[in-house]
Amino acid sequence: MRLSMFNNFNSLKLLFVAPRRFASTIVMLKRFRSLKKGLQEMIISDELSFYKKDNVDSGQFVKETLLTNNWWTKVDYKLAFTAPIYDVLKIIDTNMASLHLVYGMWDSMIENVKKVIYQHEMKIEAEYSSFFKVVELILIDHWTKIAHLFIFWLIL
Repeated sequence: MRLSMFNNFNSLKLLFVAPRRFASTIVMLKRFRSLKKGLQEMIISDELSFYKKDNVDSGQFVKETLLTNNWWTKVDYKLAFTAPIYDVLKIIDTNMASLHLVYGMWDSMIENVKKVIYQHEMKIEAEYSSFFKVVELILIDHWTKIAHLFIFWLIL
């Protein structure tokens, strides 16, 4: 019943993304963002109000969340600062040789992530952002692992 109702309000389908697939959370958030209007229409429809709810408290929480602009703003922010990372991951996740492309994109990716985070936090570039520092350290750690794999591959 729920799936049928979902399909009545949305032209796109829900995705099933393998949990070990790269950026599965980002892919799901992007799809969720694309479904925003249909989800909101579904959640306020008369059709849903006639449907017997299994868990009224959870249903109310979902309804409030989907209708709150603050939640969608958070989704947009997460998609914005992860977009440069996602773009690089898409290039890496191909069958073609791509490390030379990633090497050239890496610094600009970090700068683009920083720009989005600093804009969101309303900071100037000279200021310190603890969130950006955490993200930067994670990205540098991953780059170090990629670089070590590349060196290992060259040695072979």
